[in-house]
Amino acid sequence: PHPSGIRGDDNLQSMLVGTIMRKIKSRTWKKQRYFKLQDDCMTIWYKSKKAGNTHSTFSVSDVEAIREGHQSEVLLSIADEFPADRCFTLVFHGRRGNLDLVAESAEEAQSWIRGMRKLIENLENMGEREKLDQWISDWFKKADKNNDGRMNFKEVRDLLKMMNVDMNEHHAHRLFTMADKSQSGMLEDDEFVLFYKMLTQREDVLRVFQEYSGDGQKLSQRDLEDFLREEQLEGGDIQQLAKQLTECYEPSDTAKLLKAMTFDGFLMYLGSAEGSIFNPKWRGVFQDMSQPLCHYFISSSHNTYLMEDQLRGHSSVEGYIRALSRGCRCVEVDCWDGANGEPIVYHGHTFTSKILFKDVVNAVNNYAFKVSKYPVILSIENHCGVEQQRVMAQHLNRILGDKLLKSTLDGKAPIGLPSPEDLKGKILLKAKKIGSLEDSINGMVEDSQTAEVSEEDEVAEIDDDNLHRESDSPQCLNILSKQRLSKELSDCVVYCKSVHFSSFKHSRIHSKFYEVASFTESKARKHLREAGADFVYHNSRQLTRVYPSGFRTDSSNFNPQEMWNAGCQIVALNFQTAGEGMDLNDGLFHQNGSCGYVLKPSFMREAEKRFDPEAPQKRDGYLPVVLTVQVISGQQLPKVNIKEDSIVDPLVRVEIHGVPMDQAKQETRHIENNGFNPVWYDTLRFTIHTPELALVRFVVEDYEKTSKNDFVGQYVLPLRCMQQGYRHIHLLSKDGTSIPPSSLFVHIRITDLE
Repeated sequence: PHPSGIRGDDNLQSMLVGTIMRKIKSRTWKKQRYFKLQDDCMTIWYKSKKAGNTHSTFSVSDVEAIREGHQSEVLLSIADEFPADRCFTLVFHGRRGNLDLVAESAEEAQSWIRGMRKLIENLENMGEREKLDQWISDWFKKADKNNDGRMNFKEVRDLLKMMNVDMNEHHAHRLFTMADKSQSGMLEDDEFVLFYKMLTQREDVLRVFQEYSGDGQKLSQRDLEDFLREEQLEGGDIQQLAKQLTECYEPSDTAKLLKAMTFDGFLMYLGSAEGSIFNPKWRGVFQDMSQPLCHYFISSSHNTYLMEDQLRGHSSVEGYIRALSRGCRCVEVDCWDGANGEPIVYHGHTFTSKILFKDVVNAVNNYAFKVSKYPVILSIENHCGVEQQRVMAQHLNRILGDKLLKSTLDGKAPIGLPSPEDLKGKILLKAKKIGSLEDSINGMVEDSQTAEVSEEDEVAEIDDDNLHRESDSPQCLNILSKQRLSKELSDCVVYCKSVHFSSFKHSRIHSKFYEVASFTESKARKHLREAGADFVYHNSRQLTRVYPSGFRTDSSNFNPQEMWNAGCQIVALNFQTAGEGMDLNDGLFHQNGSCGYVLKPSFMREAEKRFDPEAPQKRDGYLPVVLTVQVISGQQLPKVNIKEDSIVDPLVRVEIHGVPMDQAKQETRHIENNGFNPVWYDTLRFTIHTPELALVRFVVEDYEKTSKNDFVGQYVLPLRCMQQGYRHIHLLSKDGTSIPPSSLFVHIRITDLE
């Protein structure tokens, strides 16, 4: 059953034969392993030469990317030993570690690199139906212990348990017999797929289908148009849309000729991107990208070099690659004096490992514009002496070249911030600067190689939190004295000069549009509670960065929504830590082409509007809405833990994250022992006062009477990006990667508050 095109592909042919390669874990751990692509063209199998018959496998669908050459720390550390053209790295989805490999020859390396890319591309081009068949088939192979491609009823029952299905034995047996076409008392691979499909009959969707179908058998063109107009609230040319959907999702050619849609076609449409809760119109870049930078929320990372927590975590260039690959546009670089005159990056005064500043700049250079062409901001926390600051400036200039923004766009003194559009392909430095931008344009900054940064501009990042934390270190004394800054590094700072914040009033009178203040979350919270409208106004004129408190040694995240409510643009989160904070960040930035910039609502951009997040009903154009979510059913929810004999007892919680008045959560009841096709039909209702800022988070949990519920899956999207009507929500795992075919089926209505 080879997918088309594999037979004639030389790279895949050689992968099917298999290859000896070295798996590299460190400079000293380099072991040979035999790697082979299995016949299903979906699984890679590898084993060591001498460890008897133990082997490991991973699925092609686990692999996110292939990086050629010396692109990981591990491979960089052995660069002198193995040439780049024999090395490559497999990067997995989620938080699984990379696999670093060295092939025997450049040709073999290329063979695997091209072959893997082809397999990943094949997977991405598979239709929903093939993906489902593939998923079922994968389970079948996992459970077929003796590899004879057949399973008896008992084996099938055990497999169902693994797949989170707890079902009536009598019912299962009846379906088993129906699926056993060959009447052998065993199900083969394709018979199992048939059995599974009978098992997952979608009664909930059938109910909707029959309500709109004239004859109960099919939807005529007219029936489908009615459904799209009345339920899905689709606008535009409904006739054209109905034609397109039938053309695209109807499997039966006969039905297509009749311009009709069968139940199968209807199910395929509802399970597709167009049937999903996220409106495909908002997937690409659709916002105006020509407004000043301060008018956008910007996807931002904190302690980007850390892979784990702030005390003992492993520092790694990988942190930058991962953040940039997730659309992050502002990364943090914590610089200290290192040995041999080379500045290093790590979390000062802790046991985190150290990496070279130049390696970080190289990674940023390579990955900055792979997923988004809009500007990247390097937020520099500079603890280096003047000499190594000069080295930093040299590395930035040499490695980034023209990408580094060194002067204002037209060379003249500007009157406001440029736009993401103006700055495409540019890397901006956010750091301290000697004197003003105007002075440096007019050549007024003294040319002595260093200057003092006065107490007033003192490093914005240092605040009460950090003073507590580091008060026992000699660092604390420097903080209060002046820092000397090298002119070369200062010259690399144009539109993002880090300054100390004194008050909103002071900023209103004195501050320049290119000055950026940084706050810890606790400082920002204090300001937004005491003077929300002032904070929003401040952020309509200049950039603000908010970052997690120094007390979060576990690198946990705060809720970024609070900061977005005040219009803060650079809300820096620990991208390395999964959970609610990152779910919301992913949800907000999934729109607009995942480009890392989202335009703020107009009432936060226009200074005269005076929007106060604490009193949303006071603003002009206040139009509250009611969101009604009927949670109908769940499909193939993942198991929480494979070992136990347990099946999930799922419940769904819908959370609204927005201005304080809108914060709300409601949940459905839980369903006992069914992670396979639980049905709720529970309706949840929310009043939302500032819909433009609201995010909706769906969370599925496994109900536990005596302890905290276990997390099963989640999905977040902006209320503005929601499609109405009958929709599927394709769930994501804790770390934001997809877990097909897990989904929720819901019905959505958004109406004006009467």
